[in-house]
Amino acid sequence: MTAGRLRLERATVISQEEVCQDTFLMWLSCPALARGAAPGRFLMLRCGDGLDPLLPRPMSYHRFRQRGEERQFAVLYDVRGRGTLWLSQRRPGDWIVAFGPLGRGLQVRPDARNLLLVAGGLGIAGLVALAEEAVAQGRAVTLLAGARTAARLLPPSLLPPEVEVVYATDDGSRGHRGPVTDLVPEYLDWADQVFACGPAAMFAALAEAVRGRASRRPVQVLMEERMGCGTGICYGCAVFPRRGGVRLVCKDGPRFDLRELF
Repeated sequence: MTAGRLRLERATVISQEEVCQDTFLMWLSCPALARGAAPGRFLMLRCGDGLDPLLPRPMSYHRFRQRGEERQFAVLYDVRGRGTLWLSQRRPGDWIVAFGPLGRGLQVRPDARNLLLVAGGLGIAGLVALAEEAVAQGRAVTLLAGARTAARLLPPSLLPPEVEVVYATDDGSRGHRGPVTDLVPEYLDWADQVFACGPAAMFAALAEAVRGRASRRPVQVLMEERMGCGTGICYGCAVFPRRGGVRLVCKDGPRFDLRELF
């Protein structure tokens, strides 16, 4: 079977655990889905045994690991409805229909030594693979991680120990009280590049925080949008650049320059 020009593959569940409130980490095995996968790219997972729910769910490649000659990958997701509830009930040995990799991944300049990562809520799913890759290459990484409350933050044990992690919560239960973008100005002079993933409201605040400095420190963002097909057919993930036109998150993104959209 195919989805557009991509084959539907069967990914085998290796492990699954709830790592923070209503958030699950699932490791999967499928050589075809791992081939060509990179930080910032995503795949589409079917979240049911039949046609209900009908539409697959987009999920970032959250992490990668090597087991012998096999490259395995993980997804991180919130339980928000019937589809993701079904996904959370999968056990080792079960399989899930999926297709990918999709989209444009994040790009690190060869001369960039200090990377600032800004994650809002589940946006951290799209940035951890980049953090792991960067520290393996000898780069310095600071991750600013925000959530509504401490129970929704990814545990530090699931992040690379070399990464400096600074937290912000809306209710002040951990770290800075307020939006994670409040922390950004303190790190802009240090950062060679900035990468972010989160809701659109966070990107608007981030654009204000870096205004006047973005030309020297480019900001790449991973857009989070609902999508029906993942291949550019349905236009369900359309976004509208500041200078006009239409871009599709599934094909033109999910990586965009912050200045293009905000």
